[in-house]
Amino acid sequence: MSYDDDWPDQLWENRRAMVVKTIRPATLGELKKLGEELFPVVTDPWCVRYHEFLQVHPDAHYYHAQIPGHAEIVYCPEADRGIWFVPGKSMGIIQSKGLGILAQIVARL
Repeated sequence: MSYDDDWPDQLWENRRAMVVKTIRPATLGELKKLGEELFPVVTDPWCVRYHEFLQVHPDAHYYHAQIPGHAEIVYCPEADRGIWFVPGKSMGIIQSKGLGILAQIVARL
C-alpha cells in the first residue's frame, strides 16, 4: 500500500468534495501555460517532470482541479495518471486510490 492510499476515509471524502467543486477540462495549452507560471526555471526538476507528464499524451484529455489553500491536480483519464502539486512547495504522482476517485468524478462530468 502506498502512502497516499493510507489516509483516513474522512480525509478522502473531504478531498473528493473539493475536487468535485473545482475540476474542469483543461487544454494542453492551458496546462503548459500553467506549468510556465508555476515553474519558471526550465531546469527545475519539478518543471521537467510536469512537462514530461504533459508530453507523454499530447492528444489526450486533461482535467485540472484547484483546491484553495491546498494542492492542485492535473489528471489524464486516458493514461490513468495524475499529478498533484502545491505551488512552490511540492509535487507528486497520484496513487491508485486517488486515480480511482478522479476516474469516478470525471465519468460524472
